Amino acid sequence: MKISVCLATYNGEKYIYKQIESIISQLGKNDEIIISDDSSNDKTIEIIKTFKDERIRIFCDNTFFSPIYNIENAIKNASGEIIVLSDQDDIWLDNKIQIINDRFRKNQTRPLTLVLDGIIIDEDGKVLAPSIFEWLRSGKGLIKNIVKNTYMGCCMAFSRDLLKKILPFPRGIPMHDVWIGLVSELYGRVEFVAEKTLLYRKHGMNKSFQKVSLCQKIKWRWVLIWNLLIKAKKTPFP
Repeated sequence: MKISVCLATYNGEKYIYKQIESIISQLGKNDEIIISDDSSNDKTIEIIKTFKDERIRIFCDNTFFSPIYNIENAIKNASGEIIVLSDQDDIWLDNKIQIINDRFRKNQTRPLTLVLDGIIIDEDGKVLAPSIFEWLRSGKGLIKNIVKNTYMGCCMAFSRDLLKKILPFPRGIPMHDVWIGLVSELYGRVEFVAEKTLLYRKHGMNKSFQKVSLCQKIKWRWVLIWNLLIKAKKTPFP
């Protein structure tokens, strides 16, 4: 099965080399990395091009000004049967692609979404927490994840047939990962995989950990619920 790694970049020159290095070493000859860049003004694209690897496809000069629609662009340009999401500043452990391939071969349920655990590190690589799942108390549940999202895009891989369910991303959602996770629960199967497969870098620029007002949180939850209801009306559950 062809794998498409989808990676949204924006001014990621500090960590992007190590991340792509950790990904590319695991890919097969027919796999690909889809880079969507949101008008970086640093050396991000220049660094990516130093790999000179035909499996890396770059879509640059975009003006989304949003990580949500930047990653959406990467997903739309992916051609693989399995879509794997990636942040620009993490490091994949060398078991990640093998575990994903094994899980998709063993479980023929479609659509299938995997959520894989990881280790949380700081800007300098120091371990902050041994498990993302424990940190977030990750798990399935519509109400659980609407109230407090535990889906993280960098941990997710899903089958291509989910695309028609999740795209286009609704305007106004808090992040793409919670939308993908909730829709996956409604229209397919979600598996949480306990094996650690990445080093997740937590720092001040992470959108996942930025503080927002209570009013904004309420608005986001309403947008999620409203769009899930619209989808349920248009597309009956299996």
